[in-house]
Amino acid sequence: MNRDQFRQELEKRDIVLNQEQMDRFETYYQVLVDWNERMNLTAITDREGVYLKHFFDSVSAAFHFDFTGVTRVADIGAGAGFPSLPLKICFPHLDITIVDSLNKRITFLNALAEELDLTGVSFFHDRAEQFAKKREHREHYDVVMARAVARLPVLSELCLPLVKEQGTFLAMKGAGGDEELTESEKAFGILGGKLLQADHFKLPEEESERVIIQVKKMKPTPKKYPRKPGTPNRQPLV
Repeated sequence: MNRDQFRQELEKRDIVLNQEQMDRFETYYQVLVDWNERMNLTAITDREGVYLKHFFDSVSAAFHFDFTGVTRVADIGAGAGFPSLPLKICFPHLDITIVDSLNKRITFLNALAEELDLTGVSFFHDRAEQFAKKREHREHYDVVMARAVARLPVLSELCLPLVKEQGTFLAMKGAGGDEELTESEKAFGILGGKLLQADHFKLPEEESERVIIQVKKMKPTPKKYPRKPGTPNRQPLV
């Protein structure tokens, strides 16, 4: 997907980017590739691959969820900033919080935000299990999202404690998303969530399957969750 195709495909979905926003995406690409020579951020480094599999794929969450009506968004395990920073470029009003367990990625994100001249972004070097226990963050966010971090029952325990009541947990999944959904009903119930919808689509060109899962936060998450770091992975709520 070249830059013109990227812009046109977003316009088809009523996301219209101006030249400044397009320039930011190109700067994002250049900074990503430059830093990737020094640290392992992504296996995808060709421009067309990054625009399709990182930028477009990240923004695809907005095809099914209205980001114009929310402000505080947390992204768990964002790595090189996906999906929240492409969404931030498209929707500048968003206040983005990114949590990642590797400090070198936080260093990259700080440098990237400076290059892109982004405001309203915060980066935290922390484990999601510990971050969600902090009073100032717990049940604070309108939307908590994650892309390609962990299986859905695990991801639910990391993300739902951060979602405010009536807020949304957004999980971006590939072809196995439906199978993970069937494993996650127990976790949603325990953590105070309820499945709202699961939207399916295919990435342009390569036709790979994607599922955007929306879980609404119906009631507070019990204080015991998330459990200690590592426990959700070892003993998922299934």
